[in-house]
Amino acid sequence: MNLLHLNDAPGAYPPSLYAAQAGPQPDLPPLQGDQRTDVAVIGAGYTGLSAALHLARQGLSVTVLEAQRVGFGASGRNGGQIGSGQRQEVDWLEAQLGRDMARRLWDLAEEAKSLTRALAAESGVPVRFGIAHACRTDPEIAHARHMADHLARNYGYDKVRPLDREGLAQAIGSSAYAGGDVDMGAGHVQPLELGLGMSRLARDAGAVIHERSEVTGIDHAPHAGQDSTVRTAQGSLRARHVILAANGYLGGLDGHVAARVMPINNYIVATRPLGDDFPEILPDRFAVADTKFVVNYWRLDHERRLVFGGGETVTYRFPKDIFATVRPHLLSVYPQLEGVELTHAWGGTLAITMNRMPCFARPAANCLSASGFSGHGVAMATLAGRLMAEAVAGQAGRFDAMAAVPTRAFPGGALLRGPLLVAGMAWYGLRDRLGF
Repeated sequence: MNLLHLNDAPGAYPPSLYAAQAGPQPDLPPLQGDQRTDVAVIGAGYTGLSAALHLARQGLSVTVLEAQRVGFGASGRNGGQIGSGQRQEVDWLEAQLGRDMARRLWDLAEEAKSLTRALAAESGVPVRFGIAHACRTDPEIAHARHMADHLARNYGYDKVRPLDREGLAQAIGSSAYAGGDVDMGAGHVQPLELGLGMSRLARDAGAVIHERSEVTGIDHAPHAGQDSTVRTAQGSLRARHVILAANGYLGGLDGHVAARVMPINNYIVATRPLGDDFPEILPDRFAVADTKFVVNYWRLDHERRLVFGGGETVTYRFPKDIFATVRPHLLSVYPQLEGVELTHAWGGTLAITMNRMPCFARPAANCLSASGFSGHGVAMATLAGRLMAEAVAGQAGRFDAMAAVPTRAFPGGALLRGPLLVAGMAWYGLRDRLGF
């Protein structure tokens, strides 16, 4: 099943609020004929664009091959949250990997936020600070308070403020949750604008980006120092290094990665501009994510539209009515928005791993891959590009630190991902509905 074409028109952005706000984008012509480059990057999302930018600034020739448009995938469709830490919290990392490794991974994640904010600023894309985490149960609240204290005491991170039920209700304008916290070191951004901005920076640095250049196969060099060949329908690209940055749209380009990284879909709606209506909703313009497995996440944009993501499906095909899929989740948090017009609805494909930690790998002698950011990719995917650029330049220590985090293959590997998605999403959707 080719997710590049299952739900979207060829060469077109989805009907998202983000694409409407960005307006028409200049076409970057497809790869034509046989060419050569130092580094071939497959995928023009945050990971690939960051890699291209950092490699081009090192003076290497870089060619990015994008099957659709820049930012077409999860990078241009997500909730825009620049979260702190890794996808797994530091207590999990300490238990699984030890305190020293947990600290190293925390520091990398802090660098990821700083890098993302810096690239946004360089691109002229505004970032707002503050992400609230909404807990459903008292044990979740107790854990959130414990983690805020643990981060302050052991990691020197004192930007998380616990909130009781009343405090969270005032912060988000909803009484649907039992409490939580707000992280003032985290932030949020218009995600497609960020991707388009990174594309401009990469091209200004000398990288070449080809849109509508779907990769059909890779002939990896048998040894480092030799060229690989990346093939498209229109041409081929010889390169000394290959970077896989396609995330949930990798398809069959690499079986090792595909067995460990499973695509899943998620859906977002946007309201009309709320103007002065509903002033209780996010008065400080925090973004929010809750503790469901199939996470609800939302924020107000610069037009005071509520951009709300949530809802699961058990097939890879988007539902015919995304509005109807997401609306119940939105109204479960903000019943006062009953009857308020929803102007945009779209779906997107991200990718998860078994342990929710990203999968960094070396699929071949001259090939690097990073994917499976599990809903925590705005910052970490951007950092992944920098780490792969460092590895290409011979400084692989930080890439190898991320690659040392084990990522097991899903049962049945890539072959059974479809049935596993059906079973898993049905199970976790039921758990969320029952409040587990």
